[in-house]
Amino acid sequence: MQKRSSKRKINAPVDIVFRALTDIENFPEKNPDIVKVEMLTDQKSGVGSRFRETRRMKNSEGSTELECTEYVANEKVRFVADQGGVIWDSVFFTSAVDGGTELVLEMDARPYKLMPRLMLPLILGMISKAVEADMDAVKSYCERKAAL
Repeated sequence: MQKRSSKRKINAPVDIVFRALTDIENFPEKNPDIVKVEMLTDQKSGVGSRFRETRRMKNSEGSTELECTEYVANEKVRFVADQGGVIWDSVFFTSAVDGGTELVLEMDARPYKLMPRLMLPLILGMISKAVEADMDAVKSYCERKAAL
C-alpha cells in the first residue's frame, strides 16, 4: 500500500470547499485537467453515486470510474476507483480554521496485481504532482467563488 497526503489552507468557507469536492458534474470547471465527467448513476452526489472522469495526462487523456463510498456533509467525502489493478482510495476532509477551510486529502493506492505492484513505486512521483495540482485547482476555484 502506498499512502499520499496533501493539505491546503483555503480562504473560503467550508460549505464552498465541500460543494466544490462533491458537485461531481461540474468538476471540469474547477480543474483544468478534467475534460469530461459522465454520471453512471441517476444519483448525482453522495454515497452510491458513480461517475467516469476523463482527464488530461501529459499528451493524452485517460478515464477512471469512481464511486462515492462515504459522505458526511461539510466534513469528508471518499471516492474509490479500481483502475489498472490498483484500488485508489481518496478521502477529502474539510474543517473550519481561521476564517477559512483546511482541506486534507489522504490517498491510498493498494495494488492487487503483480505488474501494478512493481510499477506503482515508479509512477508515484507523477501521481503526487497530479494530486498537488488538483489541490491547487480546488483552492483557486474556491477562493474565486468566495470573493464573489
